[in-house]
Amino acid sequence: MRTDLAWALANSDLIHDRATLERAIARMAARIRNDHAGSVPLMLTVMHGGMPFAARLAMELGAHRFDVEFDYLHATRYRGRTHGGELVWKARPTTPLRGRRVLLVDDIVDEGHTLDAIVRWCRAQGAADVRIAALSVKAHGRCVPGVCADYVGVEVPDRYVFGYGMDFHGQGRNLPAIYALKE
Repeated sequence: MRTDLAWALANSDLIHDRATLERAIARMAARIRNDHAGSVPLMLTVMHGGMPFAARLAMELGAHRFDVEFDYLHATRYRGRTHGGELVWKARPTTPLRGRRVLLVDDIVDEGHTLDAIVRWCRAQGAADVRIAALSVKAHGRCVPGVCADYVGVEVPDRYVFGYGMDFHGQGRNLPAIYALKE
């Protein structure tokens, strides 16, 4: 398989365009605001994929006059590969989690192994509540039991997807839409 972005775009289907994703994020922001009313949750962006989605979600929350505190983490099982391996922590949040409501923000819930480890770590750090906001969720039955997004933007097919934070061999994270390679 070729690994250049031009090839990937030519051999992909557009799954969700920018307008669709922005409407989904706006709906998610309203739900998050309602569910977290009266608190200032700690919004932890899962790097790198969660960054574009987290930035847009944060602006939508701000448009609702809802405040969040920011931090990030970088935990990966992929390290440039297309399949996961052992979890590696590249950066942990510096904000103490004890007693906090935590909102993990990521680009996708695929099988959930990485998010499962992150959620368990947050709870071990004393987080009072941990919820997941995912821009996309893959449609399949292979998820880690108990790992699901509390706030979901869109569903994507069980194919190689990229764009809006998700990469194609390190490329295309900044595409304002989600694509899936043709089967």
